[in-house]
Amino acid sequence: MTESLLKQKFDRYSSVAARRRLLADFEAAATRIQVTTTIQACRHPKDNKFLALAIDGHADLILSGDRDLLVLSPFRNIPIVTPMQYLTED
Repeated sequence: MTESLLKQKFDRYSSVAARRRLLADFEAAATRIQVTTTIQACRHPKDNKFLALAIDGHADLILSGDRDLLVLSPFRNIPIVTPMQYLTED
């Protein structure tokens, strides 16, 4: 993730220094999850890693706008919702 966020194309939105601070804050608050589950459920194979992370991390939900993930909701009792659904739920 670090390499992606530091790409030059994001310079117009935020300085490199600000993005580095954001990454440092994020890493300090994050919990690292060891992913051991293998999932082969998504029609887009590269998205299976997000399902595996949700399972191994005991996620309450998956927040995504990706249609390949959204069609699987709920996945093993984990809801997959769009950001708008999440913000407008009661």
